[in-house]
Amino acid sequence: MPIGMKLISGNANVTLAKEISKNLDIPLLDSVVSRFSDGEIRIQINESVRGDHVFVIQSTNPPAENLIELLLLIDALKRASAGSITSVIPYYGYARQDKKDCPRVPISGKLVADLLMTAGTTRVMTLELHAEQIQGFFNYPVDHLYSAPIFIDFIKENLNIENAVIVSPDAGRVNKARSFAKKLGELPIAIMDKRRSKPNETSIMHVVGDVNNKNVIMVDDIIDTAGTITKAAYALKENGAKEINTVVTHSILSGTAIDYLKSSPIDRLITTNSIDISEEKKIDKIQILSCAKLFADVIKRVNSNKSISVLFD
Repeated sequence: MPIGMKLISGNANVTLAKEISKNLDIPLLDSVVSRFSDGEIRIQINESVRGDHVFVIQSTNPPAENLIELLLLIDALKRASAGSITSVIPYYGYARQDKKDCPRVPISGKLVADLLMTAGTTRVMTLELHAEQIQGFFNYPVDHLYSAPIFIDFIKENLNIENAVIVSPDAGRVNKARSFAKKLGELPIAIMDKRRSKPNETSIMHVVGDVNNKNVIMVDDIIDTAGTITKAAYALKENGAKEINTVVTHSILSGTAIDYLKSSPIDRLITTNSIDISEEKKIDKIQILSCAKLFADVIKRVNSNKSISVLFD
């Protein structure tokens, strides 16, 4: 075991934390993350962390208790004299409000970054931020990981990429689509032009590019209610698309998302386990790939002060 390196997990995604622990061959710290009778979160760490580099594994998807758990774990580690604290956040929640685009709204992505720093985080490691510029919200190092290494080999081995086209669901994901297209052999790309009437609801979809008689691979960072991505799939079908596969890093799958997916023309949703997907949501259309090895590799490199960029070249 690397000297001075320890792992601890909150309750948001214990399964992923255990997978990361197994990949590193380092046990999770003995700790208690429970509730007082009134519902308040109780934290107790039962091992010494004095002088150690501690990696705290916790996604911050809803409920908000996941974020509070993370902050309390960091505070406990700081007060226990941990040498440094890296917050390993597979899914960085509260990132969708990343700018003040209308009056009287918060910039929640920045607020969470400040809360993490105040609690005692010295570094953040996360997968596919909603917008890359969110890294600028942090006044300490950020390891921003990309999901492409998780998906590319699976796509090559399991999807028909002959006559395929990579589709970006909106203009903001064009760079991600272009990266996938390049890694899959310079495939063509198409873009969905959408009009959003209000949060979580898209009303109009147009396809920019040729998808007629093509096998579509649509790439995105988050699927929440599945309204946008299923409407995009219907528009792609209307424009002659054959097989439709979607590749999404983070699957929140709230509300009626599963019902939308079941009835949609999407053939398969390929995603990661950055968010713990409950058993009732694991329908046949959903293929879950583990991001544990990627995080384990990066944790190992960060702890030994080695470059992580080579993992994504």
